[in-house]
Amino acid sequence: MTVSEHEKLKSTCMGCRKCPLFSTRTNVVFACGNPEAKIMFVGEGPGEQEDKTGEPFVGKSGQLLDKYLKLIDLDRRTNIYITNIVKCRPPRNRDPEPQEQEICIDYLRGQVRAIRPKIIVCLGRIAAQKLISPTFRVSADHGKFTEKGGIIFMATFHPSALLRNESNKPLALADFQVLREKIRELDLLNGS
Repeated sequence: MTVSEHEKLKSTCMGCRKCPLFSTRTNVVFACGNPEAKIMFVGEGPGEQEDKTGEPFVGKSGQLLDKYLKLIDLDRRTNIYITNIVKCRPPRNRDPEPQEQEICIDYLRGQVRAIRPKIIVCLGRIAAQKLISPTFRVSADHGKFTEKGGIIFMATFHPSALLRNESNKPLALADFQVLREKIRELDLLNGS
């Protein structure tokens, strides 16, 4: 898939009305970052601030994510790509329902085809269960790598969960440090 195909996918997504979430959204939150990045981060869905701005992870959880990214030489503007399972905010920031995820998953699949990431980092349980395994438990399985279809997957705690339970912050930091080592091992930032 080319950059123009990525833009076409984005344009289609921006007008999506396939599930009831379209009726309560302010903005579709497609993605941010470098569409040529080798590292993709996937969350569950936009929150209130993301719905207002149209960009993923811009509220308090996004600020925390940016701190972790900076610690391992990643930046949302230059060398990673960030998106979500669903592109519209679920009401009251509830978890996206399974049928909403299924309706929206083709957009994510298109993004993966367009970006061709080497690593996908799932932020939180919902993304990990959708992309890695339905039985994935973040508390037990975070920071571990698994390969599927030529892509390396890893999951860590969702930044908003870390804001609610700060005792997991050291575990998340360790996950990001392991991620940095994997990125270095695969030399993914060379030229990005």
